[in-house]
Amino acid sequence: MTEELRRIVLVEDEPDIQEVARLALEMVGGFEVTICGSGPEALDVIARDTPQLVLLDVMLPGMDGPQILAQLRQRPEGAALPVIFMTAKVQPGDVKRLSDLGPLDVIAKPFDPLTLAGTIRAIWEGRA
Repeated sequence: MTEELRRIVLVEDEPDIQEVARLALEMVGGFEVTICGSGPEALDVIARDTPQLVLLDVMLPGMDGPQILAQLRQRPEGAALPVIFMTAKVQPGDVKRLSDLGPLDVIAKPFDPLTLAGTIRAIWEGRA
């Protein structure tokens, strides 16, 4: 049995999406959410307080999602940390390229705020 998911770090640079996701995850899903607006901020937060899951936007200024994931995988606290990518680029080639990097899953943006928490919980419970 997998442990219950409670603590999520959301890495997203758009304030509107941050707010919608926070409401969807906290109010609908009952999760504790920490929001980071950049890769360096996310790496610092994860090093201090390792979450159970990272929701990682793919397109971020400076350091993109795949670069953040690569840096996480080189650190003890991030080597096995579950990550879900969120992206607006959902062409099959884009999704395959992201999936090959080893996340739990790839979620399309824009997401439905009413189903986001359920989708994340299903992905979490379905991991091996």
